[in-house]
Amino acid sequence: MTRTRQILVINGGSSSIKFALIRDDQPEAVLTGLAERLGTAEARLRWTGNGSTAEQAIAGADHARALATLLPLVEAAAAGGLTGIGHRVVHGGERFSGACRLTPETLAAIRATSPLAPLHNPANLLGIEAAMAVFPSLPHVAVFDTAFHQTLPARAYRYALPEFLYQEHGVRRYGFHGTSHRYVSQQAIARSGLAEAGSGWLCAHLGNGASTCAIADGRSVDTSMGLTPLEGLVMGTRSGDVDPNLHGHLARTLGWSLPEIDRLLNHESGLLGLSGGLSNDMRTLEQARADGHAGATLAVEVFCYRLAKSLAAMSCALPRLDGLIFTGGIGENSALVRERTVAQLHLLGLRLDAAANARCIRGEQGRIDNGSPSPQIWVIATNEERQIALDTLAVLAATP
Repeated sequence: MTRTRQILVINGGSSSIKFALIRDDQPEAVLTGLAERLGTAEARLRWTGNGSTAEQAIAGADHARALATLLPLVEAAAAGGLTGIGHRVVHGGERFSGACRLTPETLAAIRATSPLAPLHNPANLLGIEAAMAVFPSLPHVAVFDTAFHQTLPARAYRYALPEFLYQEHGVRRYGFHGTSHRYVSQQAIARSGLAEAGSGWLCAHLGNGASTCAIADGRSVDTSMGLTPLEGLVMGTRSGDVDPNLHGHLARTLGWSLPEIDRLLNHESGLLGLSGGLSNDMRTLEQARADGHAGATLAVEVFCYRLAKSLAAMSCALPRLDGLIFTGGIGENSALVRERTVAQLHLLGLRLDAAANARCIRGEQGRIDNGSPSPQIWVIATNEERQIALDTLAVLAATP
């Protein structure tokens, strides 16, 4: 009888830990939760399992104490059968083209990559080190957001900058959301009945962060995010692509510092900025658009147009176009965004079925194109935690 394998997936932030207990024989997580506001008097642990939700105050708890509090919950849910721990790590640089077992050497390499992701990798390391202290007898594996995009050709990942910036400082396009793009593209291939070899798919991961990806033969061949997650699409509070000389213009004309400009582009722009500060939430903007709010209308239109432009550009990397995948909170739930985006991609032969598109909200997934001979269009819910668990199991199976 095959033994069920169970992986605890951990996503550590600077003041939070998201977690999920994944069984390899069922699609939904056994236990999910969040420890948040760590290091403060308001620190709390919330979790959902067996159809119920609970929470516990853990005032002043750091990452280690939060995980120690979580330990008995995980052990009870796993019934003593925990196989290993899978950790989400945002940036693996060029060092990591796949998931890897965590050792002193790989931890040092992740730490060395931190200058490429100063807001993310140090926070991920906090969760890793705390988990390794709380679960010392279990194997730990790192799964990188950037790894799926390490198959990009040089023409897609190099910037037109002096060579030494790439060779000595790693300045190139890395891409993110790789775990999500990988998961939903594999799902699309399986559900479509098409072969992976020779296939070409476009994928749009749309949430507060958003990116597109071109996937040929099951491999990422181009993506919209770059050195950092700021490049590419309009996002919730991130600007996406702007004129590279905007920094100089704002510094010269307004006297702004680099930290001020960085805050503007990452936290005050995107949907929030376009809507005049109304919201970075697409649901709020769609309602305001229906009520005639000019800023919300503009935000939705720019978001969809820039998304369509990016998808059209990504198609240049494909041998053929078999289909388009929408995923992420917006991609899975906004029929309007999907309709407005596909309407601007008619030259790619994409055609929506309006009724099917309208149905795919609130967890409903499925195919939403109007059938052959147009390329397929799918709404597929992402499941990054499950992909991290599967990658973790693959690493453990391949190493002693």
